[in-house]
Amino acid sequence: MENRDSQMPSDRNPPKHSAEYAIYKPNSRGSGGVIRFELNRAKGAVFVDAASQSGERTFDWENKLTMKWGLADLGAAMATLQGAQQQAKLFHKTERSNSAFELIYRDDPDRAPYLMSLSRQEVVDSSKSVRRVSIPVTHAEAAILETALRTAVVRILGW
Repeated sequence: MENRDSQMPSDRNPPKHSAEYAIYKPNSRGSGGVIRFELNRAKGAVFVDAASQSGERTFDWENKLTMKWGLADLGAAMATLQGAQQQAKLFHKTERSNSAFELIYRDDPDRAPYLMSLSRQEVVDSSKSVRRVSIPVTHAEAAILETALRTAVVRILGW
């Protein structure tokens, strides 16, 4: 009988596939979006990508927004997902752009319990226009995200 455990990936032999979790929220109005979280062990960070809906079930990945999260960013998002605070507001400023991520807990029974958004304002753009992707997040999606972020912290720390 074959030992299935020998086929399971370990921390020393990570799976070859990408370590990511994406929350897709297309809608009939075409104004939906997707936010994806991807662990990058080599850079010791989680990359957060967001893309606007561009068709019925398609997203504009060519014009995606990206933000690199370190441990402090992960902690802020996890504290909101764990109920320790109402919201996490992350702000990153570079020479070329300003990026902001918001995760808000909403105590409204008629709406999804969380609202998540990623936005970017290009500094070199004289129009100062802001691109934003916002999506509602269910309790189930939040639970999976919190678990993924907790695992990312462990792997980044190497524990």
